[in-house]
Amino acid sequence: MSWLAWGFALLAGALITVQAGANSQLKQSLGTPMPALLVNYVFGFGAVLAYALATRVSWPALVKATGAPWWAWLGGLAGAVYGVAAILLASRLGAATLMALVVTSQLFCSVLLDHFGWVGFEVHPAGWGRVAGCVFMAAGFALIARF
Repeated sequence: MSWLAWGFALLAGALITVQAGANSQLKQSLGTPMPALLVNYVFGFGAVLAYALATRVSWPALVKATGAPWWAWLGGLAGAVYGVAAILLASRLGAATLMALVVTSQLFCSVLLDHFGWVGFEVHPAGWGRVAGCVFMAAGFALIARF
């Protein structure tokens, strides 16, 4: 994998933490979580739309969209669940504990999805290295959440 891809993934991960903090602050300013989350998604949609228009992204035929498996449509719902959880928990848990929980659960889920090849991932067996990585991640979370 190229260093550019690794760098972009690291930037995206950092921005998830910034997003949680920004949304939490917006929730405090607006007094309630749902308007803050809607603002987040409106700005996000606007950015994606602007990019698509600027780069002249072509839209696939409807037949391709209807051919997608049912679970392929769950990405937006999963993002919304994350958004609600982050906006409700960021100020209570703090950035480090919230992100440690999120990243730990992402790793456990990723290993499970890879192992069984679910939701379109190629099979990558959960060998001892991956299991040990999950254990170390859980230990890291425990250290972050405790101190």
